[in-house]
Amino acid sequence: MFKILIAMAYSNFRRPYPALTVQQKIFYEENGYILIENNVSSELLDEMKQRFIDICNGKENQVLTVMKDASLKHKGVKGEYLINKLQDFLYDEVLWKYVSDDNVVDIVQELIGPNITAAHSMFINKPPNAEAESSLHPLHQDLHYFPFRPADKICASWTAIERVDENNGCLYVIPGSHRGPLYNHTYPEGFKNKMYHGIQGLDHLKKTNVVMEKGDTVFFHSLLLHGSGPNRTKGFRKAISCHYADSNCHFINVKGTSQENIEKEIVELTEKLGGVAIKFEDVWKTKSRLVRGKPGNFQNLSSHL
Repeated sequence: MFKILIAMAYSNFRRPYPALTVQQKIFYEENGYILIENNVSSELLDEMKQRFIDICNGKENQVLTVMKDASLKHKGVKGEYLINKLQDFLYDEVLWKYVSDDNVVDIVQELIGPNITAAHSMFINKPPNAEAESSLHPLHQDLHYFPFRPADKICASWTAIERVDENNGCLYVIPGSHRGPLYNHTYPEGFKNKMYHGIQGLDHLKKTNVVMEKGDTVFFHSLLLHGSGPNRTKGFRKAISCHYADSNCHFINVKGTSQENIEKEIVELTEKLGGVAIKFEDVWKTKSRLVRGKPGNFQNLSSHL
């Protein structure tokens, strides 16, 4: 009975405020990321994993985009052996539990402030037997995809659902690179995954692999250079992630900038799926969701919608 009470107390544990120490905040400011061990409970992650498997098997959901590994489509595999990503699940009430989890959002608040909007969400699965070029993500910056600013008011959470390391394709980061510019992003030669843009010519930069255990979360700046390697194991590599922004971030026009190529792709895909014309900024507004604090610019849709 005593062990049960201890387990219940631990499952209901929430870190005291503030969520980050002064030293952790300094580390984030200097390096552009911070790894928090044991950040999300195993129970919640098991629920997220099961939801992913259920969606792979055809269960009804509120996920906007389900992606399949291009190199596995012809191999006759199905379910979680084929689907490598769910995107934009902010209105799926099961997966929303991760996005709104206090143990995640409390740290986000320390980094970007109290008015928080979830702008983009991903469940990332690297199945076994995929081609290396299909299961890796080239060096990139998340800000490339976002038409809102300022950059330091946008951060990502990325939580390991199982151990991730160099063998199954862990994240790698280039510490301190968030202090640099937004680079031009294009498709690497021969790359297969739609919208997996990358930066060319920076292979000389020193990379740090972020090895993580189940429940560990890395939080990182929208300008941080990062990527992930291929899954070379016979198992999976699952993680869940969300990008958060200050609700009062302002939207910019990316015409004539290095982001024009991703604007074109995202708008074309959205219009194909929805059957109506839409602005780039409204793509992000329609799929965002307020997490905490007061609503802001994300919640004000353009008049034509």
